[in-house]
Amino acid sequence: MKHDGIIAQEGYPFIVFCLIITALLAFLGIAWLTILSALFTVFIVSFFRNPERFFDQEDKVVISPADGKIIKIENVEVSGNISGSFKKISIFMNVFNVHVNRSPYDGRIEAINYHEGKFFSANLDKASEDNERNEIMLITDDGRRIWFVQIAGLIARRIVCWVNAGMNLKKGERFGIICFGSRVDVYLPPDTTIKVKLNDKVKAGQTALGYLA
Repeated sequence: MKHDGIIAQEGYPFIVFCLIITALLAFLGIAWLTILSALFTVFIVSFFRNPERFFDQEDKVVISPADGKIIKIENVEVSGNISGSFKKISIFMNVFNVHVNRSPYDGRIEAINYHEGKFFSANLDKASEDNERNEIMLITDDGRRIWFVQIAGLIARRIVCWVNAGMNLKKGERFGIICFGSRVDVYLPPDTTIKVKLNDKVKAGQTALGYLA
């Protein structure tokens, strides 16, 4: 199923509910609550927006899988489902960012690992390991591994992944959404040249994070 509508499909139940509440308040003549509910409805529509994104198709460029702010760039050694040496980039998504996630590179999905967890604020370091998260491993055509991890935040209570293991993804293709504030961690090969800096603002499917060697 394609996920290219101007509103992510997961948002429609929230939007319809808010519209019903707004209409009911208007019918009851409670003006200030009607206005408040209408504003909240606008916020919900904005949260689930799903804009088109375009990028320069340069060789080896890795693009951001999420809108938000770069809060961490580090070299890491990890073990478990994600194992090996990587350059890790963490992107914090606040409630005003677009929350649809996009593939950072072309490749085949080798594995998807979902972990139940807690709901610490997504800008904390411990969120990477302790929070509810969904890990996706992509294998590029030349055999490189790229992990990207959807992480629930303090408010987020639902991680949605639209893809399955074995599927091929194109760079910039939508693969999921995290509802109401969250984080995405990207694990890149250790010889990747990073082009972003701490506190940079990035856009999913558009901003270059770096270049594979």
